[in-house]
Amino acid sequence: MWLWALLPVCLAVFGTGGIWTVECGTYNPQSCLFSQICNICSVLALWIVLIRFQQVRDYGNHGNANTAGIVLGFIASVGISVIGNFQQSVLMEIHLLGAFLAFFVGLAFFWIQLFLTYRAQPSQDRCWVGPVRATGCILATILVIVMAILARTGNHSGAAVCEWVLVMLFFCLFGLFAAEFRHIDCHRLTVQKQALRDDCSPATIAVNCYVANALS
Repeated sequence: MWLWALLPVCLAVFGTGGIWTVECGTYNPQSCLFSQICNICSVLALWIVLIRFQQVRDYGNHGNANTAGIVLGFIASVGISVIGNFQQSVLMEIHLLGAFLAFFVGLAFFWIQLFLTYRAQPSQDRCWVGPVRATGCILATILVIVMAILARTGNHSGAAVCEWVLVMLFFCLFGLFAAEFRHIDCHRLTVQKQALRDDCSPATIAVNCYVANALS
């Protein structure tokens, strides 16, 4: 189902467009809009992280890298929501915590995904996804380091510019998952394996056939 490829694309387009529409996330009503955009992006990111984990697992890769990827991805997604709901002018400490979770932990998540690009399936688009993802990870790492240095030296304007570019780059990295997601066959949530086995048992099938014949 190639339609699943639209999920990371929607996150990239919605996140980029949403950030462009918000001039300042500190004051009302812009702060309310900024919070909602971050919350929606957080949910979409969580969904993408979970699907990617299941995809790698279904191909037989149950390694620690895949487990670490979903853990870091969940933490980074929560950080996105924290940034949006705790503005810098209100609660600086919590806002910085959210920024650390979103940017630093999120960067670690994308480096793990780069590793999985070359170690896990599907591999049909590896020849171009790998270099593009590697370039994005390298640029993001440079931006995180520069942003931290500028913020520490008191150059908040420069740090804000780096933060904005980093956010745009993260959206692009999330959008790259469309290359893997277009190979998804289906996505199903199963909560009762025993019930599924009972429904497929010969006795259950015979009963269902009997009921169907009686109704007909």
